[in-house]
Amino acid sequence: MRIGELSERTGTSRRLLRYYEEQQLIAADRAPNGYRDYDERYVDRVLQIRGLLDAGLPTRIIRQILPCLDQPRVIHFSEATPEMLATLEDERDRMTRRIACLSRNRDALDAYLDEVRAKRAPAEAGTAN
Repeated sequence: MRIGELSERTGTSRRLLRYYEEQQLIAADRAPNGYRDYDERYVDRVLQIRGLLDAGLPTRIIRQILPCLDQPRVIHFSEATPEMLATLEDERDRMTRRIACLSRNRDALDAYLDEVRAKRAPAEAGTAN
């Protein structure tokens, strides 16, 4: 698929897709006319990249963990230095804390919505008559 279709299907700008390619997060074949041609699998890949970026991971870390997003996995252990592993563990722990915070916030919103709906229901029932 061409870059425009990938952009549309993932909600990612063409400029950002070119940046992902520059950062070696995705790769395109080139048609004879020079147009980029992306494999179908890049729809999910781009969505995963966006999720990881939204979680705060930098592209250099995402590039290292991309093999874990693919099946079959091809992991380059030589790149897994003790420093890289420590960085990934720190990022994972930070994500876990963020997930916990987001879950608490979601639960608070649910409780608020439940309370508002419970208070509105009797008032709306009284005006329906």
